Amino acid sequence: MTILHKLDYPSPIGVLEIIGTEEAVRSIMFAEREAPHIPVNKKQVPQVLWDCYKQLDEYFSGTRSEFSFPIYMEGTSFQKNVWDTLVTIPYGETTSYSAIATTLGNEKAVRAVGNANGKNRLSIVVPCHRIVGANGSLTGYAGGLWRKDWLLQHEKTNAFPKK
Repeated sequence: MTILHKLDYPSPIGVLEIIGTEEAVRSIMFAEREAPHIPVNKKQVPQVLWDCYKQLDEYFSGTRSEFSFPIYMEGTSFQKNVWDTLVTIPYGETTSYSAIATTLGNEKAVRAVGNANGKNRLSIVVPCHRIVGANGSLTGYAGGLWRKDWLLQHEKTNAFPKK
């Protein structure tokens, strides 16, 4: 039996609930509550969740553009392919559902890409907020369009030089 642990991160745009095991982070989702829950015994929270917390802190402070803690993505092989493609979108840039579908070799899979994008449970780390409409307009985001806009503006403001 897998034991899941929780840790809240108080981001500037709302509480992020981090869920994971001793080995990997499985979910980072916005929790619709005002204040984060503080763990009673911080030593019972696995190090991987603290690593995620620290890296999210660096992301929101504008000093981190990529994440390095282990993640576990549960989904179909198609969903995992979409999510793997999302992590290749450079920090501060955007792309469209149709571009992702084309990258995956099936330009007609636009709706399937959108569906997989909507099932992403690793907000920010698997950057589904970087997907916009083909015309550049903001499209759906589980955390709300205002958060998506904030994240995109944050990344543009803190863009790191290209290597």
